[in-house]
Amino acid sequence: MSDVTAEALNALLENYTGLPSELIPILQDVQDVFSYVPEQAMKRVAQFLNVADSAVYGVVTFYAQFYLTPQGKHKIKVCQGTACHVRGADEILKAIEAELGVSAGESTADGEFTLERVACFGSCALAPVVVLNDKVYGNVTPDQAVTLLKGVK
Repeated sequence: MSDVTAEALNALLENYTGLPSELIPILQDVQDVFSYVPEQAMKRVAQFLNVADSAVYGVVTFYAQFYLTPQGKHKIKVCQGTACHVRGADEILKAIEAELGVSAGESTADGEFTLERVACFGSCALAPVVVLNDKVYGNVTPDQAVTLLKGVK
């Protein structure tokens, strides 16, 4: 772990007492700082909480909110639920993949975007749905999805 990373992690841990019950909030803070949960951070958190490394890894891999790889500055999520699928979500996903040059589950090389497939947002009346930086867009076409991306570049 680089000195800068270790310094940031130690500063974050100063906000906690070291109780094992603080694991998830600590991991959330780690991810907020680094955009993912690095392996070195998991080991340091385990040490801080006096729990096994495997316990920390188990939590990180169990919850979908945690990432093991760096995430892009902007997150774009494409709903793949039934209503969205029927209304063209696959074509939207293909258009975004072509525009960004990545597949679902990947981030762009410049760290600007992470593209995710999501099972369902529960916004079926708006299908097909795209979420960009936590803002929901409904009735999206492939062209509109690409335009959304260009608006944040």
